[in-house]
Order: sequence, then structure tokens, then C-alpha cells
Amino acid sequence: MIRSGRFHLLLESGGRPVQHGWWHREEVARDEFRRWVGEYGSMPGARLTPTDEETAQLPATWPDQP
Repeated sequence: MIRSGRFHLLLESGGRPVQHGWWHREEVARDEFRRWVGEYGSMPGARLTPTDEETAQLPATWPDQP
């Protein structure tokens, strides 16, 4: 897998990956996270998982429950 940034965002539907993106800046990744919630939040079984690849921390996940 080719990485083009530190912050990764994964969109899954029904447990399957649908889309992902990489960003270098956390602010941009957070903006994209909010945009994706608005754009894809009504998709059946949608789940958004952001990851900071350097710290392996998840700053937020949507929805909150698995």
C-alpha cells in the first residue's frame, strides 16, 4: 500500500472498505472526516475510522458504537 500522508481515513459499509484517503495535516483530515460524515453518513452500515499512523491513535470514530 502506498501512503501519501500521516492521517488515514477509512469508510466502510457493512464491514467492507468503500473509500479511503490520506492527508499530511491533521486539520485537513479532521475537515474531511466531518465532510464524509455528512456525505456518507446515511449509507447503510457506514463507519468512518480515522487513524494517525505515527501514534496509532484514533482521534474519533463515527458512529461512536461499533
